[in-house]
Amino acid sequence: MKRFLIIILILGVLGAGGFFGYQEWQKSQAASQSNYQTVRVEFGSLTATVGGTGTSRAKQTTLLNWSTSGRISKISVEVGDKVTPNQVLAILDDSTISQALISARADLISAKRNLENLKNSSLPSSQALQALSQAKKALEDALDDRNSYDYQRVSQASIDEAKANLTIARDAEEKAQEIFDKFADKPEDDTNRAQALSRLAAAQKKREQAEFNLNYLQGLPDVLEIELADAQVAVAKSRLTDAEREYNRLKNGADPQDIAAAEARIAALENTINQVNLKAPINGTVTDVRSQVGDQVNASSTSFRIDDLSQMLVDVLITEVDINRVKVGQPVKLTFDAIARKEYNGSVTQVAGVGVSASGVVNFTVTLEITDIDAAVRPGMTAGVNILVEQLKNVVLIPNRAVRTRDGKQIVYVLQPDNSLKTVEIKIGATSDTTSQLLSGDVKEGDLLVLNPPVILQPPTGMGGFPR
Repeated sequence: MKRFLIIILILGVLGAGGFFGYQEWQKSQAASQSNYQTVRVEFGSLTATVGGTGTSRAKQTTLLNWSTSGRISKISVEVGDKVTPNQVLAILDDSTISQALISARADLISAKRNLENLKNSSLPSSQALQALSQAKKALEDALDDRNSYDYQRVSQASIDEAKANLTIARDAEEKAQEIFDKFADKPEDDTNRAQALSRLAAAQKKREQAEFNLNYLQGLPDVLEIELADAQVAVAKSRLTDAEREYNRLKNGADPQDIAAAEARIAALENTINQVNLKAPINGTVTDVRSQVGDQVNASSTSFRIDDLSQMLVDVLITEVDINRVKVGQPVKLTFDAIARKEYNGSVTQVAGVGVSASGVVNFTVTLEITDIDAAVRPGMTAGVNILVEQLKNVVLIPNRAVRTRDGKQIVYVLQPDNSLKTVEIKIGATSDTTSQLLSGDVKEGDLLVLNPPVILQPPTGMGGFPR
């Protein structure tokens, strides 16, 4: 009996302790729930952005290098000056340049004179006409010569003349023989005999030549003579063709191709001469001067940098996860580390079609143009970039701080009227830095989402937070 009373007493004490403990727990829960940080679900607009960091650059940049060596005698610009194409920025001293550049000046005078003659002189066409006439005459002579070989070598009159020459030569030989016969018995050293023998030998030689000439003129041409005549005709025809082509090329004035060649030579010489001048190739602003008057420069030495600051661009790397959301024409907000408390506007002008892998991450270069540029923005500055990839209106907005991930699913905690928490699985769409679009889930406008749920309800370490 005593033991039973002890048990009853213990149960009573435990029951009282449990009652008071439960009351204290309810009080602590109410106090804890009163400390929840909440935000009300509401409709609104959402601006989804893709961010990154890039470097500003001019629309066009060029470094001006010398093409020859020499000593700078004059510099006509300084940093900040605006320049136009072909404006001379620096000049080399003539006494320090190469002999080739000096010779080019004399050659340029001759080249210009030659071009003027080509355009204005009639001498080339007259010479071409003369050459054409000579070629025609040469062909006629060659044809006449070739046609003569189709018959006897010469006319009958020439043959008759040759026969007469032979008769005279024979008669002279006979007379010489008769004179020699008178002295034939004389000693060989007799003067009369020697003179008679000399006249006889000369007469015999003339008779032999006359016989040869007559035989040659009476015969027909041989094969070699005909082939030689044919070859001379072919050469004469080719020269006539060349002469006709040259005359046709020049009869109406200088050949356009000759004029073009002369003009090209002048341009080449002028380019050579202009190596003593360093000229601006583009419209822009001088952003760097690397030389001084008196400096000795060589080919490829850099003296100036020019930037076209009329447009400023920013190149930013966007990861492959976000690149398909970026399109040409999308608006951009930019801030610069070097320019405090100012935001600039821009737009996407180019999206790279090929990514570059670095440290296992694939990035794509996106080029932006700053549309409200001012003098504070300079090439090489670091820019923070936010590309507006989507603009939504009148959608249910979920704060990113309220979203948790559990077992691969996105959830939020909704505070109920009795101060209890309801776990709701959701699906989100477009996101910004602070909010996301609610696509599905048992969450409605006016619900209170808890931003700091009790630790016991939060996901294990490594699973919490909102994945971006």
